Amino acid sequence: MTTAPATPVRTRFAPSPTGFLHLGGARTALYSWAFARHFGGTFVLRIEDTDLERSTPEAVQAILDGMKWLGLDHDEGPFYQMQRMDRYREVVAQMLKEGTAYHCYSSPEEVEAMRERMRAAGEKPRYDGTWRPEEGKTLPPVPADRKPVVRFRNPLDGDVTWNDVVKGTITISNKELDDLVIARPDGTPTYNFCVAVDDWDMRITHVLRGDDHVNNTPRQINILRAIGAPLPEYGHLPMILGSDGQKLSKRHGAVSVMEYPAQGYLPEAMLNYLARLGWSHGDDEVFSMQQFCEWFNLEHLTASAAQFNNEKLAWLNNYWIKQADNERLAELAKPKLIADGAVFEGAPALPVVLALLKERTNTINELADAAMLFYREPKPDAALMAQHFTDAVKPALAAFAERIKTVEWSKEAIAAMIKEVLAAHGLKMPQIAMPLRLIITGQLQTPAIDAVLQVFGRDTVSARLAKYL
Repeated sequence: MTTAPATPVRTRFAPSPTGFLHLGGARTALYSWAFARHFGGTFVLRIEDTDLERSTPEAVQAILDGMKWLGLDHDEGPFYQMQRMDRYREVVAQMLKEGTAYHCYSSPEEVEAMRERMRAAGEKPRYDGTWRPEEGKTLPPVPADRKPVVRFRNPLDGDVTWNDVVKGTITISNKELDDLVIARPDGTPTYNFCVAVDDWDMRITHVLRGDDHVNNTPRQINILRAIGAPLPEYGHLPMILGSDGQKLSKRHGAVSVMEYPAQGYLPEAMLNYLARLGWSHGDDEVFSMQQFCEWFNLEHLTASAAQFNNEKLAWLNNYWIKQADNERLAELAKPKLIADGAVFEGAPALPVVLALLKERTNTINELADAAMLFYREPKPDAALMAQHFTDAVKPALAAFAERIKTVEWSKEAIAAMIKEVLAAHGLKMPQIAMPLRLIITGQLQTPAIDAVLQVFGRDTVSARLAKYL
């Protein structure tokens, strides 16, 4: 049982809008959202859009659309880093004043030359501190034609240690860390600096993110300490792998969250599946988001990479389709049916049809495909008709056509009447069910024939039988 933190929980999801919302990002958002919900805390959405070359309005919208589809509602935000430039410049100016940052006039070429010398000497390539002020040190003359960057004055000695809620204790030596550039020559701040200031200003208590950020964490911790800010707790989630053990990519299928509604998946299935990719609650496989928020804790996050399994997702989607309201399924399936040429006039109500078919389908698209047999004119294959609509069964079908005029129109009454006709004519069920399926639906594979006939309705069944009898 997770004990409530001493301060109100504030988590954040902070994607960079350089593409779609991918599955790894969605899982990060889900865990951050659920942790805040578990403790009645605050979930903040922040768009880290300082990469001007790669950030696009379309990518921002893709993230917002993905979050909306999943139902991961934020309490504050979205905040955009590009709208917070004045705040970052204010903090940079304060750091320069306090000596925790300094102007550096080394050109990019000079910095690269420093790093090349270190590589040649077998050392970790880094900035050599040419412009770092030290007591008794004389700095080079300031070049007249060059705007400086601002570098963070990283501690030279000691370590950065934090207790990662996923990976355990992590220690990085300060000797491994550069004096990071926190503002470019034009004054725009850099990624790690913005993240640290944002987490401070937004009072973030817990940072859950992908383990590709582990190397950023010691830099952000040192900046937070330098500006006198409290440190959040950090948890770095392992990546999601494809079924072949490689990093999840396009070759494993859809990677963008918004490809899944287009393929006919329900958000509750995707959330249920993502929740189990790195967290567990005993052997529980199927649960609602309300249940997940009640159960979710940091102790049961796993440090090992999870493998994405499309078959498992499809199985969960089938489960949630079976639980779903039929009116809602009809709204989701109808656009595909219309695109496929469905004719609804005089046909059974779509929710009734979907109630019959949803047990067998894994996606809304499969459900729509299956439903088409109720919304098109049947065109049975001539060879199949010749095989199944034989002289031996025609009298039984004629008797069936007569009996349906008066039989009670329920699945049970139709089933009983079919058995009576079979007994009277000495036939077995497939001998009448197969030609009936062909005449009424145009295909041999359908759900139980009594259920199909009930949904089609007496008038349609009679009219279609009359064409052949």
